[in-house]
Parts: sequence; structure tokens; C-alpha cells
Amino acid sequence: MTYLPSLPENAVLFDVFKAYPDTARPIIEYHETVMRGPSPFSLAERELIAAYVSGVNNCAYCHGVHTATAEAHGVEPGLLEAALADLDAADVDPPLLPVLRYVGKLTRTPSALTPADAEAVFAAGWDESALHSAVLVCALFNFMNRMVEGFGVSADASYFAVSAKRLHDIGYVGLAKLIPPAAA
Repeated sequence: MTYLPSLPENAVLFDVFKAYPDTARPIIEYHETVMRGPSPFSLAERELIAAYVSGVNNCAYCHGVHTATAEAHGVEPGLLEAALADLDAADVDPPLLPVLRYVGKLTRTPSALTPADAEAVFAAGWDESALHSAVLVCALFNFMNRMVEGFGVSADASYFAVSAKRLHDIGYVGLAKLIPPAAA
């Protein structure tokens, strides 16, 4: 149940966006830039990072939506749960391990990051652009997790699949087109 009384009892994030289009559009446009724009990471890898950060934050809504979206883009089912349970034992592509460690630490204890954490990402073959992209995905989903939890938005697995299909098929920019204009 959402904490916004003007919304339906089972409101999802899209309902919040429709109710507040002036703030929703820039957020969605930023999603399009970070999640679908140029990046050393594939769409699947960025969705994996988003779902991992959301899982670290225990944000069931974002973790569910972005796990389903990552899987729609080719991430193996079950990989995210395994990574959250034990990152080192999970079947994560080895170059992505230090990236997930980095965003996990950035999420849990941001002030504890050190140059060695960044060096581990670079040693795995990623460049500065990749670190920049990973940090932006991490920061965006820390923001989104707080927003979703702050509004009391929730959904079940059937909605996660619907949302994932929509994000897979039309991306974030397509989602923005579904939001009605703000009232004058």
C-alpha cells in the first residue's frame, strides 16, 4: 500500500510517475541516459548492477523489476539471488565481480571506498568510463530505492514481469511517453 493517499491502494511506481509528471520526466530521462545510453556495460550488465544494488538495499520492488529486466536481456535466472547470497560463489562473469563488489561497497559503506577498490575494477579490464558508468547506475538505484521505499510502493512477481517486458520492449524513453502531460 502506497503512502500517498491520492493513489490507488496497489499503486506501482508508474502510478507515482503519472501523478507527478513534472518530476517523473527528468528522472525517466536520466534513466534512459544511464541505463540505455553509451556505456562499456551492456544493457543486461547495467540492469544486473541495478538489481544487485537494489538487492543490497533490500528494495524488493526495484530488485524484482530489475532482476526480471536483467533476465529479459539475457542474464541467467537465479544469478542475482546467488550473487546476493555469496558474490564470490555466484556464477558471475569474472570481470564483473570487482564491479559488483565496488557498487556493493558504495551502497553499504560509501565512505569506506579506497583507491584499491577502483584499482580492482581497472585490473579486471575495465576503464575509467566503466567505473563512471557503474557509479552512475549505483547512485541512480540508491536514489530510486529510497524513492520507492519512501512512497511505500510495492508489487508482486507478476508485476515485475510486466514491468520488465515494458522496459525491455520500449526502454525508459518509451515509458516517459506513456506519462500524460502535467496539468497547466
